[in-house]
Order: sequence, then structure tokens, then C-alpha cells
Amino acid sequence: MEEKFLTRPIGVFDSGIGGVTVLKEMIKILPNENYIYYSDSKNNPYGDKTDEEILKICDEIVKLLLQKNCKAIVIACNTASAKAVKYLRKRYQEIPFVAIEPAYKMVHDYSYDKQTLVMATKGTIESEKFNLLYHKYNNHKTELLSCVGLADIIEDGDKEKLERYLKENLHKYRGKVKNVVLRMYALSINTRGNKKGIRARYFIF
Repeated sequence: MEEKFLTRPIGVFDSGIGGVTVLKEMIKILPNENYIYYSDSKNNPYGDKTDEEILKICDEIVKLLLQKNCKAIVIACNTASAKAVKYLRKRYQEIPFVAIEPAYKMVHDYSYDKQTLVMATKGTIESEKFNLLYHKYNNHKTELLSCVGLADIIEDGDKEKLERYLKENLHKYRGKVKNVVLRMYALSINTRGNKKGIRARYFIF
């Protein structure tokens, strides 16, 4: 029985490709585990959807992962973590869920007195989970930027359109912001080694 449990996979899901960053770190830490990664590009982005839609989507994904005999599920999506993890833990009490925690606390710990920009989906910024953390660790020098439509641009892989979007939305922060918190994994992938928009310290989670 124990051996069968050990060989069962860990399920990981995200609204697109960004959660691969989480999967890579998991493989480094737990290289002997088996994994199933579900990229829900069909419904991307989650951040522009209603709470009801997000719960329904996440529920369907969890059912699929459980059919694949997953022993644990990692929600590698900021919006799904903020909106659905409480519901999923209550609905599926027999399975452990691991959710993403906002990186905003790291600003409080490492760079509290600096101007900060949080870039996230509309859903994340409006979520109860993020707002509880934000108000707890608010440095009173933070601006929240709701990146509507950005996830679609990233998933499409149009670099010119992405650069144009970032320039149009970030130009007023250049030379002012010292910390940037990226709450979108796909954006994290595109900005590593390519931070043309703002010269700042990046907290990517």
C-alpha cells in the first residue's frame, strides 16, 4: 500500500505555461517524484473571470487529476490559489492542496522602504487572499497594476506586442519604482533576463 502511494504522481496545474517555473523547482527539490502538469490555456487568463467561473474550472481540473490518481495537487496559479484553494480543500478533504503565496511579504522583509509596483491579474488584485496580505504588509509606497489582457499576449508569444504593452503601461514608473512584484508566472518567464521596462528589484513568485 505504501509503495503504491509513493509512486502516485503529484498533480500541478496553472492557467497557462507559467506554472512550469513552479514545476521546475519542485523537480529540483523532489526529483524522485512523478508529476502530471495541466496547462489550461483554453481558459486562460483566469484573472478576468468571475469567482464562480474560476471555481468551476478548477473543480473540473481537480477531478481530472484525481482520475489520474494524484496523491497531492499543487495550484501553480496565483488567481486560482487566491480564489479557489479554500473551496477545493473543503470539497476534497482527502487530498492535500498546495497553493501559491503572494511575494509581497518579501518586500516587507527585504526592501520595505522602497517604492513598489505589484503587477497582477485583475482577479488576483481583487481577491480576499491577496488583500489580506497586502494590508498586513503594506509599506504605503505600493501601487497595484491590474494587467488586463497581458496574459493573452504572453500566451500568444508575440514579443513585439508584449514590449509595446509593457512600455505603454510601465513608462510612468520608470526611475521611480525600486521593487516589482510579479504575480503572473508567464510574465515571470518573459522578464527573467529581459527587464527592459523597469530597472528594479524583482520578486517573482
